Amino acid sequence: MSLTARQLALATLDRQLLLERRRLDVAEAVRRVCAVQAQTAASPYLALWNRVRDFAPDDLDAAFADRRIVKATLMRITLHAVHAEDYAPYHAAMLGTLRSARLHDRRFTSTGLTHTDADALLPRLAAYLARPRSGAEVEAEVTGRFGEHAHRVWWALRTYAPIHHAPTGGPWSFTLPNAYLASPPAPGPTPPDTAAGVRRLLLGYLRAFGPASAQDFARFTLLGRAVITEALDALGDQVVRVAGPGRAALFDVAGATVPVEDTPAPPRLLPMWDSTLLAHAVPGRVLPPEYRPLVVRRNGDMLPCLLVDGQVAGVWRAVAGGLELTAFHRLDRAAWRGLTEEAEKLSALLAGRDPAVYRRYGHWWDKGLPGVESVIVKD
Repeated sequence: MSLTARQLALATLDRQLLLERRRLDVAEAVRRVCAVQAQTAASPYLALWNRVRDFAPDDLDAAFADRRIVKATLMRITLHAVHAEDYAPYHAAMLGTLRSARLHDRRFTSTGLTHTDADALLPRLAAYLARPRSGAEVEAEVTGRFGEHAHRVWWALRTYAPIHHAPTGGPWSFTLPNAYLASPPAPGPTPPDTAAGVRRLLLGYLRAFGPASAQDFARFTLLGRAVITEALDALGDQVVRVAGPGRAALFDVAGATVPVEDTPAPPRLLPMWDSTLLAHAVPGRVLPPEYRPLVVRRNGDMLPCLLVDGQVAGVWRAVAGGLELTAFHRLDRAAWRGLTEEAEKLSALLAGRDPAVYRRYGHWWDKGLPGVESVIVKD
């Protein structure tokens, strides 16, 4: 039996804990959804608020402080929050991509330094980052070896070296300027190699976003086709092939289930760059193609979205005293009632942390978004 597009969307929402909030420890929730986009400091909090029943921001503060959840550059060369036990294999999977993206970039090659020059600094960097350091401090340390090229060398290293962002306080644990901390050694007698890391990441991805194609996984990670094919072959019967609505082959973890077609999907207010919108080939499963230019801006910004019946139906932003919800098409009373209830709860959470969340992105609204209806919900 072939899965429908609706079932694939529901499968993503279900595995992303967006069909029903679950009572989970925050670290376990992050593991369940594979990784949480952390490009902006507030987004992991809002992502987990959408997914965890009775979510308390203090719990995530503590998990970051205790390093049960770590924030680092990983998939798509962007910041993600991942379970601490997943970091080492995920980093091993992504290391070649991260390293190539920086050491082949003109900003590094223009220094005249070699890849070996940069790699030689890794042990010294790990020792120096035994405690949190600011970027300026690290750059000053690198200057002792590379002089005028220190800024560009550190720009490369902070992407591919095994380092985490260290909490610096503020409403969302991380504020500018960034602080950095070396990743602890991976548990076990030997660190994970690239192939083992890719297999671990692929299984985590399918559990969180499957069924999915090799192209979907490539979109989520930026890993190459050959690496993905090798991982699929090596996983053997841990991964099964399933039939879907398109031409691309779909894969899933063995024994996984998919919701039935008529499963209801509740309203949600997703954060900026929510992984649900970034985990599959464009335009994705829950983002209608006609709305993609509205949600994904030309510079790559991805606005916070309204989900109605499992599909993006508009965007939201913080305004004085509450939230403004803007729909791209007419919504019925039931949809607005559900969105309003969610907005009231989110506005209450923000009131105690950061009522003007995402304020630096307000210019997208100022430039005009073709919304059909807008509602302001006060806290």
